[in-house]
Amino acid sequence: MEHPSAVHSDPEILEGTPVFVGTRVPFQTLIDYLEEGQSLAEFLADFPTVGRDRAIAALGKNYAKSPAYRR
Repeated sequence: MEHPSAVHSDPEILEGTPVFVGTRVPFQTLIDYLEEGQSLAEFLADFPTVGRDRAIAALGKNYAKSPAYRR
């Protein structure tokens, strides 16, 4: 399943922090998990509302834009 917009920002949700569509889970949380050596499976177990396809789509589109990428 393809998610054309896996992450979005809305001033009404967490003050505009980019979150996974349909959730209040910040995209940066996924980046933090991966940088700390945790797996995608661990992230999805803790945040099942995100879904694997959406997480992978977000990584493909947004990781290079993330502050974590520039560290």
